[in-house]
Amino acid sequence: MDISKQQYEKMYKQASKGTKWYVTTPKAFFFGGLICLLGQSLLDLYRSLGLEQKTASLAVSVTLIFLSAFFTALGWYEKLAKHAGAGTLVPITGFANSVAAPALEFKTEGWILGLGAKIFIISGPVILYGTLASIAYGLIYYLLT
Repeated sequence: MDISKQQYEKMYKQASKGTKWYVTTPKAFFFGGLICLLGQSLLDLYRSLGLEQKTASLAVSVTLIFLSAFFTALGWYEKLAKHAGAGTLVPITGFANSVAAPALEFKTEGWILGLGAKIFIISGPVILYGTLASIAYGLIYYLLT
């Protein structure tokens, strides 16, 4: 494919149109805040039901992970993310979505080569580099204290 420098520049400019940050940033902040508000509301609910702080915190995490995976399975999470943008990347819900989405996408390829091999295709780097960073931080902390 032969294209001129001017044609390439035109194609580049069309493909790299900037986002409207003044719209997307407040939306992400708002939806991320709503997810956090849901988490706090669940914590208050579980505490009012008599759970201790530690147990209630665990119950909130499990509930948010379940809801994220459930909404991913229904196709709702993607629709929400389309409008909320980075607001859906609130750590626990975004991570649950990053595991559930490939699981659903590759389940037709079988349990081993589909689901087993590709379930961590998105979240794998986060796990790997998060683990390596925590080891490095731990070693630095150990050596300096």
